[in-house]
Order: sequence, then C-alpha cells, then structure tokens
Amino acid sequence: MRLDLNNKTILITGVAGFIGSNLAIRLIHSSDNIKLIGIDNMNDYYDIKLKESRLKELGDFKNFTFIKGSISDKLLIKKIFADFIPDIVVNLAAQAGVRYSITNPDVYIDSNLIGFFNILEACRHSYDDGKKGVEHLVYASSSSVYGSNKKIPYSTNDRVDNPVSLYAATKKSNELTAHAYSKLYGIPSTGLRFFTVYGPAGRPDMAYFGFTNKMVKGEKIQIFNYGNLYRDFTYIDDIVSGIIKVIQKTPEFTDDGVPYHVYNIGNNKPVSLMYFVETLENCLLEEGIISVRPEKELLPMQPGDVYQTYADVDELIKDFGFKPETSIEEGLRRFAKWYRGYYMQDSQIQGENNEIKST
Repeated sequence: MRLDLNNKTILITGVAGFIGSNLAIRLIHSSDNIKLIGIDNMNDYYDIKLKESRLKELGDFKNFTFIKGSISDKLLIKKIFADFIPDIVVNLAAQAGVRYSITNPDVYIDSNLIGFFNILEACRHSYDDGKKGVEHLVYASSSSVYGSNKKIPYSTNDRVDNPVSLYAATKKSNELTAHAYSKLYGIPSTGLRFFTVYGPAGRPDMAYFGFTNKMVKGEKIQIFNYGNLYRDFTYIDDIVSGIIKVIQKTPEFTDDGVPYHVYNIGNNKPVSLMYFVETLENCLLEEGIISVRPEKELLPMQPGDVYQTYADVDELIKDFGFKPETSIEEGLRRFAKWYRGYYMQDSQIQGENNEIKST
C-alpha cells in the first residue's frame, strides 16, 4: 500500500545520529505538512558537538519536536506514542559499532534489544481500542548480519545464522522480533540492512573519519588484514533516498500472511580498503587538508571483522525502481569539503577547540 506522507506524524528515533538527522532534514524540506518527532539520548559514544550541530539544522523548523531520551526508557516511549500518535515510525536508534560491542556489550542490550522491544510494544498498543495505529514501522538492520558468509553478493534470501559480533546478533534479533510482532499484531514492518554508510558529518568512529583525523595530525594509519578487505560503501544521500522510498510503501504480505520485508541498501559495488584509503588521500590533498600522504601500518584481521560486504539490491530495484549510485570518488570528495569547512580555518586545524577524535 502506498502512503502519502503529507499530514503524517513521523517518529524518528536516533534523530541526532548520522542517518537520522539526514533523514529528518530531507523530510522536513519535502513538505510543510509533515510533523516530525525526534528522540535521541545524545550519548557520548562520539563527540556530542557533532550531534548537536546536526540537530541545530532542524531547530528552526516549527514542525519538528525534539525529545532527549532513550528508547530503552519504556515509560518515555509510551508517553511519546500517547502524546504524538505517530503514523510512521523509523527506528534508527541503536548502539553502533562492531568493535565497541566486544568491550561494551551492556549498551547494545539496552538500546538494540530492550529499546527496540519498547518500540515494537508501543506500535502494538497503538492499535488498542480500534485505533488506526502505526501504518508502517521501518527499522535499521545492518549488513553485519551476514557475518562470514562466503556467498556474494549478499542476498536477503541468504541464511544469516552465524553472526561474528554481538552488534550483528542484536540486529538479527531485531529482524526476528519484528517478524514475530508483524505476524502476531499485524504491524507492517520493513527492515533495512545498511552497508557501510559514509559521508559529510558522519560518525567519527568509522574508518574513513578516523583515517582523516590521523592524517591531519600526521599520524600513522592502521590498515587491517593488510588492506585486503572489501566494503560496499554507501553514500548517505543514497541511504536517505532509499529510506524515504521504503517509508512510502508498506510491505506486501508474505506467503504466511505477514506484512513484513527486509531489503539491502548498498552501493552494489564493493571496493578494496586500500583503494578507498588512496581515494580519501587524494580528496584530502585536493582540499589542502593534508600536504603529504600518511605512513601506513598493515595489520592482521581484527576480531569481529569480515573480509567483504557486497549488497544484492535486485529487490530494491524491483520494488522501488531505486539503487544507490554515488561513486566513492564523489562521496569522499564531498566528505573532504565538509571536513575542511567544519574543522579547519585558514588551512590550519583549529586544535583542541574542535575536539577531533581519532579512532
């Protein structure tokens, strides 16, 4: 079923995050008749100033309401649903990062499992007493659910029963729980497996951001598996375009009568980590952000990492006539321009005032 977003109330969790903020800005600009509710716990997993700068872009819009809080707070989620009665829910709030999940497992349980359960419960009870309720739940999954699958490209029809990190396990759990709630309570739900999202104002814990910070400081960069890794890097604007297309179409019923579907959103063009780093270097050199290429330290594979990610997007093309198209060269060029504008002045880094964090 097609959904007209005009006059809809849309709840976005994780709205100060990389994907959430970009989605909110695009939706706000798309129509004056959309009412947007955003929630974010503003944790310090990375520099809060970056999250605050994203929110600042949304602050002047009268049809945007921000709530600081966690989706793991069940009473708060119930109150938000009662007060605002969202028509569409986009759950992007989650503790991200494969490596961080190895040393900080508790936060993944709180946000990715308990928090998502609270969202599902709120969606379930939105139909109480014969109310129309939530028309579509769209939630973030991840390419990490494919684990160490050898078959490529990764298809949503593949078995994904062997996660190699807690983060991946929580995302697979989200898909399973959403399916159960769709089956039991008729919640139309769509999961999106994102593939290595990057771009301006992205997450500082991502490799390209960490590489840039170290290059600026003249530090050596570490490249794992000796550079023999491949990733399906997907530019943020393509991710947002895909989400908006998905939001507007509820999933068809499966053979067993469940309004549920999962899609990959990836660039469908994996590139080697070494080529990615070299392209990033070129973009930073062109912008005058660095003047020399960095020293590289080649290291073995890290725990929880995978050799390759590669998205099969045939279903996305078939159902929505869409696939990501932004090239690595163009995407990193835009990132470099943003980085220069955000962190640098007169070709010099602004030192500690900007609190650039290396990873």
